[in-house]
Amino acid sequence: MNSKITQALFQSTGGFAALILRVPVGLILAAHGAQKLFGWFGGYGLEGTANWLASIGLEPGYLMALLAGGAEFFGGLALVLGLLTRPAALVTAFTMLVAIFSVHIGNGLFMSNNGYEYALTLFVVSLALAIQGAGRLSLDKMLHKGV
Repeated sequence: MNSKITQALFQSTGGFAALILRVPVGLILAAHGAQKLFGWFGGYGLEGTANWLASIGLEPGYLMALLAGGAEFFGGLALVLGLLTRPAALVTAFTMLVAIFSVHIGNGLFMSNNGYEYALTLFVVSLALAIQGAGRLSLDKMLHKGV
């Protein structure tokens, strides 16, 4: 693999603190994705999520549900493992931006009003991970050493 691509994907300026960001945020994202895709944890599953997304103008609803749920579920799992952290973090950050501007922005900041504070927090952490990478305790670090 091209060494510049390898470095961009796997090298990290993050230390151990990246693990503290990656694991809980990754688990939260994966759980939200599981709600959308599989109906786990009290979610509506793919069909219910697709219908809701279509009702708010995100069409086609089924595709949007697959994209949002897949980004959250698989991106979240990747963050937990520290595997392909930068691409996973970029995808989840983009997904949170869509959530902020398509669902939450009109409700103000606070979660108590279905505002955007929570999605903004997930966006900011994902963006930080996209910039710094997975950190020392990650599969990315192991892969970078082995390449």
